[in-house]
Amino acid sequence: MNTPSMSMPTPPMAFGLWGTMEERKPLSDSIKNMLNSILGSAQPRPIPALEDLKLSEVRLSDTDLDALKKLVGSQHVSTDREQRVPRALGKSYFDLLDTRLADVISCPDAVVTPATEDEVLKVLQWCTAEKVAVVPFGGGTSVVGGVTPLDGGLRAVISLDLARFDAVEDVDPISGEATLGAGMSGPHAEIELAKHGLQLGHFPQSFPYATIGGFAATRSSGQNSAGYGRFDEMVRSMTVVTPQGIIEPGHAAPSSAAGPDMREIFLGSEGTFGIITRVRCNVHPIPETKAYEAFVFPNFDAGVNAVRMVEQTGTGPTVIRLSDEVESATNLTSTDSIGTKEGAAPKGCLCLTMYEGSPDHVESRHKETRELLLSLGGQSIGEAPVRKWEKGRFGSPVLRDSLLDVGALCETFETATDWSNVARLKKQVTAALTDELTKSGTMCLVLCHVSHVYANGCSLYFTVVATQNDQPRKQWEIAKVRVMKAIVDNGGTITHHHAIGTDHVSAMPHEIGAVGIQLMQAIKSTLDPAGILNPGKLVSSQA
Repeated sequence: MNTPSMSMPTPPMAFGLWGTMEERKPLSDSIKNMLNSILGSAQPRPIPALEDLKLSEVRLSDTDLDALKKLVGSQHVSTDREQRVPRALGKSYFDLLDTRLADVISCPDAVVTPATEDEVLKVLQWCTAEKVAVVPFGGGTSVVGGVTPLDGGLRAVISLDLARFDAVEDVDPISGEATLGAGMSGPHAEIELAKHGLQLGHFPQSFPYATIGGFAATRSSGQNSAGYGRFDEMVRSMTVVTPQGIIEPGHAAPSSAAGPDMREIFLGSEGTFGIITRVRCNVHPIPETKAYEAFVFPNFDAGVNAVRMVEQTGTGPTVIRLSDEVESATNLTSTDSIGTKEGAAPKGCLCLTMYEGSPDHVESRHKETRELLLSLGGQSIGEAPVRKWEKGRFGSPVLRDSLLDVGALCETFETATDWSNVARLKKQVTAALTDELTKSGTMCLVLCHVSHVYANGCSLYFTVVATQNDQPRKQWEIAKVRVMKAIVDNGGTITHHHAIGTDHVSAMPHEIGAVGIQLMQAIKSTLDPAGILNPGKLVSSQA
């Protein structure tokens, strides 16, 4: 039975797309030429019309739906097609393939949008008693299968949308903290904080649509991480609802020695241990000014060494990114110029730097960083490349949709390692990926950049473009396994900021070991004994 959803928001991103229909970008002639010269022709795979999709049947009875309505209000429970479909899949390559190829789209059986922790708790307790799985939903931006509505062997699954937790609840400018609803999008949070002259400053590529709760649940890392840190480093405290009750880890003090930090149980837990409803975050005054400068290094090793020295010296850029030779040559940092020579840097590896803060602080950090990079072999090419990157930095995922439409395989993945291991890990991962995709019958283009830096290491972010063969899902499944093995065997983490979801769950034993898996299972069975919370993600509920 369909239920009215007049008061229920619809996720802003279109089904099967990154962003909205209005944001779609046709491939430019330069990109088409680049694809044809490298990859050859491919079979087009457009997204089917929404009305042509066949959906899984609703397994909840009228009695079930009436019970949920009593808990949160009738207008906040829906089985409408328009509500189920946008919450059926995230934005991974596998998700987008399923959009185009699956015979039946497996949707949540219902969408529920509670407004208070008490309502969330009652829903979780009902689902525990009735053997119904619960998948938390924020912006739907997961690129690793994190919002796939798996039922875990239970009789049904609901999507629990946090959209009504959408307010800045209190601001403490003296301490530099603010409490944000988990359902607030990145832009909404920044707009509301700006009314107080403050900023969170967390800008992952998913920023336009991802939510505060999602940032915490996946240990998100933003493009300004060199200046403000990862999101988990910004979290002072949280409110988390579990089937066993409500917990507020980190609320007592900014730092404590009262045993292990309970925040760490839920940061990165991907909704498998509890539902994050509120996050108290570090905030800072909106920067007074910015400065920009781009550099070119003769090769990736020289650039990595220079970026390492910047971080270990502590000169303090807010953003520092280094593209390898292939990414620099394709001009991937500017979505408007990919595959062209327009605005392209001289031959070598492009390094972007940006600085935010007071005029004096920006000037001093810019000067010190600039002098260090120049001394280590960098060549300054001015501020224009950084400004172009900043202007279009959230737009590149939109191009993936157009690439998939014409039959290209296009996916990203990331890892992190120590500085001393960067060259080996990059070489082995690139070789494994190239070899496996060549076996599948296609040439491929593998690009890499450093986007997050630490005193002892950095992230490596890979983009791969190839041609889909006649079994595109199997093609990438095989390649992904090979890539994960290369990462594990060569000293990398299986994910730096994309999280685990379904795509990486098989690698968790390699990541944390047998005892670590037992510990995670023990936490899961304690907080969620019925295994209702986001089944199939992060860790099995079975001991």
